[in-house]
Amino acid sequence: MDNVRVRFAPSPTGYLHIGGLRTAVYNYLYAKQKGGKFLLRIEDTDRTRFVEGAIENLIRSLNWAGLEIDEGVMMKDGKVVEEGDCGPYIQSKRLDIYKKYVDQLLESGHAYYCFCTKERLDNLREGQKIKGQVPRYDGLCRSISLEEAKERIANGEEYVVRLKLPHDEDITFEDEARGKITINTNEMDDQVLMKSDGFPTYHMAVVVDDHLMGITHIIRGEEWLPSTPKHVYLYQALGWDVPTYIHLPGVLNKDHKKLSKRQGDVSVEDFKGHGYLPEGLVNYLALVGWSPEDNQEIFSMDELIEAFDTKRIARTGGVFDVKKLDWINSHYMKELSADELLDMAMPYIEKAGLFTKADVEKDPEHYRVLMETIQDGLDRLEQVPEACGFLYDDYEVTEEDALEQINSESAPAVIDALEEIVSDMDAISPEEAGKLMKQVQKKSGVKGKNLYMPARAAMTGNVHGPELSNIIYLLGKDEILKRLEKAKSYRK
Repeated sequence: MDNVRVRFAPSPTGYLHIGGLRTAVYNYLYAKQKGGKFLLRIEDTDRTRFVEGAIENLIRSLNWAGLEIDEGVMMKDGKVVEEGDCGPYIQSKRLDIYKKYVDQLLESGHAYYCFCTKERLDNLREGQKIKGQVPRYDGLCRSISLEEAKERIANGEEYVVRLKLPHDEDITFEDEARGKITINTNEMDDQVLMKSDGFPTYHMAVVVDDHLMGITHIIRGEEWLPSTPKHVYLYQALGWDVPTYIHLPGVLNKDHKKLSKRQGDVSVEDFKGHGYLPEGLVNYLALVGWSPEDNQEIFSMDELIEAFDTKRIARTGGVFDVKKLDWINSHYMKELSADELLDMAMPYIEKAGLFTKADVEKDPEHYRVLMETIQDGLDRLEQVPEACGFLYDDYEVTEEDALEQINSESAPAVIDALEEIVSDMDAISPEEAGKLMKQVQKKSGVKGKNLYMPARAAMTGNVHGPELSNIIYLLGKDEILKRLEKAKSYRK
């Protein structure tokens, strides 16, 4: 199947929605598994919704997610370019192409000119709603001859072009994820194919583009399922082969409703901003609406490509679970080296005012240890400043368990021994930090939990946290002594 060609065809109306990224991921996985091509096409025929810079953002989001575009719209040297033999790949540049095929449909009797005003259509729909009917066009202009229609157009009448569906005819197509689907034309509408502004509707443009670009498999959201019979009919009316359809279930919120901005973060940009890694987000999204044969949950991109099977795509919507995303992303956070983590986290660290790149250059070992110390507790990059809080926040002991440890029977001996040993040190190296608690144990005569818990509480204000030897090294001599002195003030 090396001739497989799939496309991701978003509208440039803002940031890429997380559901859109999942559609792109499924297209990409399918293309790569079959040795085919992944195309990016921009569907911008609705000019009222066009957002400046949206195309660039779409491409950047796909690149960030690791989805390499084989053909179509892409970025080269910071500029939007089009590469491939089937262009243009931006719909607003293809108006003459659509007009040619609209004219063909008009001449063959598969489409007709419609002169109904907006006022008439609004009244028609309102009347149908009152009667409890499904709002649809009533076919008033179907009987107007082509000659009469052209005459009316020459006289300056405004018009659209509609698809002329046959009456009471079953249209059947095969969906690779859902099986055979049949819909009768009596349940469908004579869809507008060309608007009064000369721009095609989605329904016309998508069929023409997919055919001329050689698209073999159309993988898209289930919201397009009701329109698919019209598209199938258009293929047949134009004498073209119908591609294979694969409709994807929706991405839902925890209330099982469509994920939307009103419920919070929905764009890829939002998740990037929170510090999710592309590997974590793509891995998680692949599992929202598709399930592998076994219970595997962590997948590299290569493993996803190998395992992806359209037969295992769900028919019902997948709930977007942020906790599950965090869990998967934490796996990829742990796989980063300390240097990689530090580099990726620097924008968050500098925004929080903790330290700068210049500070790191002066003492790289200190900050490398800091990253190693906090890494295991991270789900995403935005948590790094908070995780560094034990080092940079004002020292206060407010946690009940910590106060209890500072007031425990063994605490005075532990704190006094710790203070005495640290006072005699010049500076604390990582090696010395690793030996310090053994020295405190020897000097105080306290061991085990009774040693470590009061020591941790006195130095950090908490009873749980990262490796204590790392904390000792990172705090350093002066800060430890300052904190031990303050810890004494919490004794009752």
